[in-house]
Amino acid sequence: MKEIKRILVANRGEIALRAIRTIKEMGKEAIAVYSTADKDAEYLKFADLAICIGGAKSNESYLNIPSIMAAADISACDAVFPGYGFLSENQNFVEICKYHGITFIGPSVELMVTMSDKSKAKEVMKKAGVPVVPGSEGAIRDVEDAKKIASEIGYPVIVKASAGGGGRGMRIVESEEALENAVLSAGNEALSAFGDGTLYMEKFIRNPRHIEVQVLADSHGNAIHLGERDCSLQRRHQKLIEESPATILKEETRANLLKTAVKATKAIGYENAGTFEFLLDDEQNFYFMEMNTRLQVEHTVSEMVSGIDIIEWMIKIAEGKKLFSQSDVRLNGHSIECRITAEDPQKFIPSPGKITKWIAPGGRNIRIDSHVYCNYTVSPHYDSMIGKLIVWGEDRSRAISKMKTALQEFKVGGIKTIIPFHYDMMNNPDFIENRYDTNYLG
Repeated sequence: MKEIKRILVANRGEIALRAIRTIKEMGKEAIAVYSTADKDAEYLKFADLAICIGGAKSNESYLNIPSIMAAADISACDAVFPGYGFLSENQNFVEICKYHGITFIGPSVELMVTMSDKSKAKEVMKKAGVPVVPGSEGAIRDVEDAKKIASEIGYPVIVKASAGGGGRGMRIVESEEALENAVLSAGNEALSAFGDGTLYMEKFIRNPRHIEVQVLADSHGNAIHLGERDCSLQRRHQKLIEESPATILKEETRANLLKTAVKATKAIGYENAGTFEFLLDDEQNFYFMEMNTRLQVEHTVSEMVSGIDIIEWMIKIAEGKKLFSQSDVRLNGHSIECRITAEDPQKFIPSPGKITKWIAPGGRNIRIDSHVYCNYTVSPHYDSMIGKLIVWGEDRSRAISKMKTALQEFKVGGIKTIIPFHYDMMNNPDFIENRYDTNYLG
């Protein structure tokens, strides 16, 4: 068992601050890295050391592996925490960390390779006894192969990029006449976005709910879950509101879902934090969609209902410590997270600029994960998310009321944010009554 003493946080913004807090609470040293665009970020002062790693563009800094490794070397770090986005699922980065004797706080590169390719991951899950959406056995070879598979599983189908995410390289196809164009355009988009044009095909499930399970697993063969999350409120496949638990689930379905996720975690020999994502149909059947081999943005709601610091346990697992047992997990109440982005609440167009007012809500069971403040300048170079507002209530109804009150208190000036959108959703009868799916917002 190797104790980790100094951790380089290879990320920026709210997740960097979030990680720095936990690292320091654990009595360890936190090393921050930053781009020239983030040089004045206040959270850098909370780290034990902050190192500039390059220019404003991501490929000059937060995606610049040589610069990050140089920072780790000169600061004598013995571990790297990747957060999400950027290099969190970059297999080359994991290998380079290993070569330099630096612990990567996450799964092994072998598991990352397997689960990052959605078509391969689907095959692995089928062997583990996990329900999967009917579709191609691996990648689509060509258009004729796609037509043959589609005729077997029946239309509508969905073509997806094997290395994809965020809706890119994805096409819904209603008929054979539209299939060829969909395959070609999805392949080109995937190649441009991910450098890999490989595609696979699945039966398209209409009006699904997006349900995911947070798991933790150690190097001693132990695996547990921290309950499930409902992430169905999305716009263009981008999550906006997440909550835990998923109250749409019947108890029998929930028990089976959680059991299946833990079984799959053990079957693939997974280690560290991960998330299994499923589609739920109208008849409460669930199907494996993908596994994220990293921390999720919405990990906060799982922390709120479980009382467990997921980042702390990611670090402990990386040190070789044993997990607690499933019986030690006490899931309680209901938590909702609203992603606060610097965007126009009507058109969702980015709104970078200087924040002239920042009045954050407070009170019992209200949590804000954000790195911004009054006079902070939101950069156009990065993702538009400037924070997350998370609440906890005794049940879903109380959590919605608490979120509504918190959003009323939240005042941001100088830029546009989607706070008004979230407030409207908390008053939306369809959201309140759970009458929505992943296509609700388009």
